[in-house]
Amino acid sequence: MKDARIEYADIIDREHHVSKWHQPMPRIARAAQFSPFAALTGYDDLVAESARFTEDRVILSEDEKTALNSVLAWLLGQSSPTEASFTFFVPDKTKSGGAYETVTGTIRKHDPLKQVLTLNSGRTIPVENLCEITCPAYERAMAHREF
Repeated sequence: MKDARIEYADIIDREHHVSKWHQPMPRIARAAQFSPFAALTGYDDLVAESARFTEDRVILSEDEKTALNSVLAWLLGQSSPTEASFTFFVPDKTKSGGAYETVTGTIRKHDPLKQVLTLNSGRTIPVENLCEITCPAYERAMAHREF
């Protein structure tokens, strides 16, 4: 094995060459030359997307649909807007499944043709995606109701 100091003795103590015409490369650009090469562009994004969790949509039973429709009809029939919490399914744009979201507010508008609720916050909820409506005023009204 040769000694590197002896082998490169003719250049080892020389001053580093600096070009008169070209600016030195910035350190960040020099460091980038030695960073790992991404041969598969977008692979990391694809792996992250496949690891992202989505939920399956729950299909409501007929009894659950009837109960949901009762609450919705009661809310729409009130003379003054009543606050409620709406839980609904939001389908994922890129893969099967989606996520459940809960929003609290009052109904500003109901479009019976498009079957969409618009809340005072401006949020729109497709009625077909609703899975639960929680309204304390409705529950109190049903508790005081006589059969």
